[in-house]
Order: sequence, then C-alpha cells, then structure tokens
Amino acid sequence: MSRCRAGAVPDDGPGTTCRTGCPWEAPCQATDPPVGYLCQTRQVVVRAGVRPRRTARRTDAQDEERNDTTVTDTAGPLGADRLGFAPGNVVQEFGWSEDVDDDLRGELEQLVGGELVDEDYDDVTDGVIVWFREDDGDLTDLLVDVQTVLDDGGLIWVLTPKPGRSGHVGHNDIQEAATTAGLHATSTFAIAPDWSATKLGTRGRGR
Repeated sequence: MSRCRAGAVPDDGPGTTCRTGCPWEAPCQATDPPVGYLCQTRQVVVRAGVRPRRTARRTDAQDEERNDTTVTDTAGPLGADRLGFAPGNVVQEFGWSEDVDDDLRGELEQLVGGELVDEDYDDVTDGVIVWFREDDGDLTDLLVDVQTVLDDGGLIWVLTPKPGRSGHVGHNDIQEAATTAGLHATSTFAIAPDWSATKLGTRGRGR
C-alpha cells in the first residue's frame, strides 16, 4: 500500500489524493501508525512513531453496576417547581431548623414571589411544607395542626431526611400518621441532596 509522505494529509478517504499528491488507499490502523496522515477511525493526525492513545473500555461488570444504580440524590434545577406551587401562593413552613435545605427554600420563595410564612401565621394559606425528623415528636398531631388555616385543596408536603441520613422517617410511618390525621400519602421523591418530599392528599372542607 502506498502511503503519504511525512506531513501530508489525505483530503477525505480511501481512493482520494493527499494534498501533496500521493494516493491514500486505506484508513490507518491503531496497531500500525502512519507517518503524517489522517487516521480515519480516530480523526487525528498521527505523528511519526507515535501510536494513537487508546481509550479505556469498561468491563461488563462495570456496565452492570452502572445500570443497577438509580440516581435519586438530586432533583435538578429549581426542584421547588416539582412541589406544584404557583406565583402568589402563601406557603406556610413548619419544622424549620438549621439543617433544612436553604437552596430549596430560596427556590420556593422565588417561585411564589415572597417569603414563607411561619407556624404562627393565622390567615388562610395555599400550601404547607413540613420539615420533619425522627425525633421531632408526634407527626400525626403536627399534620392536624398544619390543616388549621390551610385552604380547601391546599398542598401539604412532608420533607424528611433521606434513608441513611440522621433523622430519617420511614414511608410507612408517614403513611400511618397521615391516615390518622385524615390525609393520605401519595408520591414521594428526592427533592434536595439530603431530603425527600412526600405529598399528602386532603379532602375538601367547608369553612
């Protein structure tokens, strides 16, 4: 096979002519580096005596491990959007402490266009978020309290530490407390690096 001279680069592919005029008849091979012409399979110019760098390949075991891994630690940009609140909503916050996710709170306040109101707020609210940990007391009592000023159809979200984090609360415990408080747990998903969100459904009430 005729090869290009050092420094010559073929134009397109097999059967074409190098810029310097010599024919190029086949793509180069990783095991047989050419002198100064384009390697079709790697799209790089290979210098004389230098082999193309090989890319490490994952083993089958690594591929299986990758496929078995479920990503649940992030909720993506503006995770607060997933909570269903809208601009102008009044959202009441229960259970605030230094361990809450400030980024999530900031996103939620940006979304609704105002600060979250605290537990002492006594006007009608459009929704509630409850930060709750294993040692925070009786969740049932708290869920009864959060409905005091909640408007009919208002959203209730219980935010709990993820499995493996300090203060984690099991889904069955949330479900039991919600049922006793006249609610029911629906969807649960990761909402922040250390927190999961569980949505609670409620029946409409007259006022």
